[in-house]
Amino acid sequence: MRIYLDNNATTAIHPAALEAVADALRLGPGNASSVHREGQTARRRLEESRDAIASHLAATPRELIFTSGGSESNNAAIFGLVGRGNLSHIVTTSIEHPSVSEPIRELEARGCTVTRVDCGPDGSVDAGAVIAALRGDTALVAMILAHNETGVIQPVEKIAAEARSRGIAVHVDAVQALGKIPVRVSDLNADTLSFSAHKLHGPQGIGALWIRTGRALDPLVRGGAQERRRRAGTEPVALAAGFAAAVGAIDFEEMERVRALRDRFERRLLETVPNARVNGGDATRLPNTSNLVCPGGDGEAIQIALDLRGIAISTGSACSSGRVEPSRVLLAMGLSEEDAKSSIRISLGRTNTEEEIDRALAALVEVIGIQTGRAATAAGERGRGPSD
Repeated sequence: MRIYLDNNATTAIHPAALEAVADALRLGPGNASSVHREGQTARRRLEESRDAIASHLAATPRELIFTSGGSESNNAAIFGLVGRGNLSHIVTTSIEHPSVSEPIRELEARGCTVTRVDCGPDGSVDAGAVIAALRGDTALVAMILAHNETGVIQPVEKIAAEARSRGIAVHVDAVQALGKIPVRVSDLNADTLSFSAHKLHGPQGIGALWIRTGRALDPLVRGGAQERRRRAGTEPVALAAGFAAAVGAIDFEEMERVRALRDRFERRLLETVPNARVNGGDATRLPNTSNLVCPGGDGEAIQIALDLRGIAISTGSACSSGRVEPSRVLLAMGLSEEDAKSSIRISLGRTNTEEEIDRALAALVEVIGIQTGRAATAAGERGRGPSD
């Protein structure tokens, strides 16, 4: 039986969400923008889903639009808040998800100026440093709430409150946070928040963007009048129903059980593997995420070896043009390239058990031992030289 420990990449759909999608599809054809009975039935299901998600966020339904996922929500917020021809200043961080960093890079290419604030060794960004980067011409602050690689939770509330007091728009990428920690729009002080259903046991292909009442936003997707003209396209009624069901199934007591499993895994690994470290371990983190330095190992090779043993994890590296590069986030935290390349990420979900964690730990320790043993042998052979 395989063990899935890559829940920050995507999650298994919750049975309630799966049933909600199927039930909506069984309604038969119906475009939520149509005025006939079938269309109005679809419209009711769509708005019921919107209401349920908005209620969980302590938002009003009119503030929430459905998108195709977190990447679209981030792009829609960033391009929509800056607007056409606005060549002003943007403040962000050096640890953003590509769906935030790449749109900002595009705006920079168009003429905007950008300040990227680095994180500290614990993976968190200093709120004071971000606030100090604000200028009179700053139009946007964009930053992540909970980091997808390290799980480190960022101080967005304080930053957003200060930025908005100066009339600066604030976008928060909350994709990894929803479902793992409480997320209430009133607490975060932002203008826009992005979400994605498949990160919290909902269906893939749907996300949401919360837009504060009164905040103007140029639409990214143009066409019809759907989503109050803020996002054109036929509304995904069945996926919205699944999203709402997944939100309805959020259980923070269950996440505390997951936290205990994560802590057990980390504690036993650190006791067993010399010089192993938890990246971001000194910061406040999501309860399910562990990013680990495995000294002497190779993250990609560890991932492959564990996959062959039936265990799915992620690495601290990214493949670019066929070449494995160390994670820019881990480098920003001050890790050496060697340590960044030896890092792995495990991210637990609601279905993981204590027995799975113990099996995964035993397999990981075995794989690290094999890798470090080979490295030591190779180093010894190089040291002896051809004349020995």
